[in-house]
Amino acid sequence: MLANNETGVIQPIAQIADIVHKHGGLLHCDAVQALGKIPLDWGLLRTDMLTVSGHKMGGPLGAAALLMRNDLPIRSLISGGGQELGRRAGTENLTAITGFAVLVSEVAGCPEAALMARLRDELESRIKSFAPQSTIFAEKAERLSNTSQVSMPGVRNETQLMHFDLAGFAVSAGSACSSGRIEPSHVLLAMGVAPQVAETAIRVSIGWGTSLTEIEAFAAAWQAACGKLGRARAA
Repeated sequence: MLANNETGVIQPIAQIADIVHKHGGLLHCDAVQALGKIPLDWGLLRTDMLTVSGHKMGGPLGAAALLMRNDLPIRSLISGGGQELGRRAGTENLTAITGFAVLVSEVAGCPEAALMARLRDELESRIKSFAPQSTIFAEKAERLSNTSQVSMPGVRNETQLMHFDLAGFAVSAGSACSSGRIEPSHVLLAMGVAPQVAETAIRVSIGWGTSLTEIEAFAAAWQAACGKLGRARAA
């Protein structure tokens, strides 16, 4: 995974690839989170395969791409036609694929990354001013500009999710694909975060259309939740 989908941390894929290749292995990299948010150069990453997708960039659902070395022997999962040089049978969704290709060209330079980073930093600064004891996970690490994983001291994340949902904000307790779970984040636990802290963490993502006004509104909702829910727990 080039960029973690919970913390946003960018992984040293090129160095990992060198280790894998030294031992005769192949490396596939999931770069879905990273495309459009950081410059992406497959050659510099030195992976054998790379996956990107349109839906994380606001593109058409179901359109994605698997880049792989020309000399890799890949067996077709679906037999039948000779599409994709015999690697995948079936009629492609040409409309979605074309939209995906156009979008890739538009976001390749990450035109909105700097703005998203400023909005993320503004949100995190406000949260830290409200609750200095809160944790911005991976705050000092190189990470995506649109992702913030933050704890609300003493308030479980499922309680936060209900509060923010009622306030009109969609956040998650981990990755979006497992937002219904109640267990502490396996990512944070693997980082050595204590379970009682990990279970107070939520992930906030900033989109291409997010405005400063929306950041201010969410920060105010976070402050209100921290005060209200924190007091309720203390009582």
